[in-house]
Amino acid sequence: MQTALTIAFYVTLFAVFAILAMGLINLVRRDAGQASRSNQLMRMRVAVQAVAILLLVLIGVVAGKFSLPW
Repeated sequence: MQTALTIAFYVTLFAVFAILAMGLINLVRRDAGQASRSNQLMRMRVAVQAVAILLLVLIGVVAGKFSLPW
């Protein structure tokens, strides 16, 4: 279980990096949809970062490093 969560965490980190890179590339584009795309990419990045944080917490719980209060 811990190995699967760790792999999922690294995949999620790569996704965050890829979305961030796409956002930076989008900043240099100057077309009509640039602002809309930038906003969409930012929302996507925040959502994927939330998943990464959740996976990190789950890895800590499964590894026994800390316990949840409930």
